[in-house]
Amino acid sequence: MRVNDRIRVSQIRLIDEKNTQLGIVDTAEALNRAREAGVDLVEVSPTAQPPVCRLMDYGKWLYEQKRKEHIAHKKQHAVVLKEIRLRPKIDPHDQTIKLNHARKFLEKGHRVQFTMLFRGREMVHIDHGYALMEDISRLLQDVAKVEKGAMTRGRRMVMIIVPK
Repeated sequence: MRVNDRIRVSQIRLIDEKNTQLGIVDTAEALNRAREAGVDLVEVSPTAQPPVCRLMDYGKWLYEQKRKEHIAHKKQHAVVLKEIRLRPKIDPHDQTIKLNHARKFLEKGHRVQFTMLFRGREMVHIDHGYALMEDISRLLQDVAKVEKGAMTRGRRMVMIIVPK
């Protein structure tokens, strides 16, 4: 879009403030109409034959576009993945604290990834890790559902849960 004096063609197709087509007019006449109405002459489609121009308050239009963009950006919600790390030998009290953290994350609408790390001989007892992950999913089933069940990747076990 270009405003007022940059239009270099002798004739243009003119649209007024109420979106009614006024037809093909001379550029000088269109500029005079814009000055009389106290608005800008804005080139909407420069590639058309003849170019299309509109009588409008360009500053007000820019403000409204910026406002619409701001409102659209305000309504967006970025999905965040929060990670909680565990060990297979976690104390029951520590487990409840981690579950409370996960519950808060889920209430805010975030996804939560539980990562259980196995060291050394703990790899022999992976079944204990699966049981712990099942226990976590059971305790959080009132606020969340399991998106990806517990899967083992090397020395890590990962489970992702999302809010209901």
